[in-house]
Amino acid sequence: MPKMITAKRHEDETDKAQEFVRTNILLPASLLGLVSIVVGVIALGFQFWAGTYGWETFTYSSALIIAGVLVGIVQTKYQQYLLREFPGHFANRMKAYSQRSVRKAKKAITEHDIEHRGRGFVPLWYLLGIVMFFALSGLAVTTGFMEPVAAFALPWAGYFWAKLFFWKGVVLLPERKKK
Repeated sequence: MPKMITAKRHEDETDKAQEFVRTNILLPASLLGLVSIVVGVIALGFQFWAGTYGWETFTYSSALIIAGVLVGIVQTKYQQYLLREFPGHFANRMKAYSQRSVRKAKKAITEHDIEHRGRGFVPLWYLLGIVMFFALSGLAVTTGFMEPVAAFALPWAGYFWAKLFFWKGVVLLPERKKK
């Protein structure tokens, strides 16, 4: 009997974790990715219309998108590792978002700790990714080949679209799991 209860609890935990990924990672990534790609393309179109678009602009914009994709892949692979090894982390965060009390929400989040090698460096890697986006965008703008709006939006477009693409197939929709 204990094995059945434990297996059911683990299955519920995994379902909650996947629901968290769908609602709090994929949905915002899809919306922000759409906004950033539209803004970036419109800014590049304006630059083309103004006559300042050239091969250098194409090269810089491609490099910015590729840098965003690489950072998005790295973060998605880390989050997939967390989902696979520590589904309770995401499940507890989903439970915390459904709590009405702030005290209960904080308790639900802190109940399940993540312990793995290199855990202390994770915030540093996030910070380095953001700094890299701003540095590359600043480089593209200071060379004069890109407008600031496009230079800022394109790495984020690559980042969010990479998150969407590499989560595809990992998190199944509820109606697809039953088949």
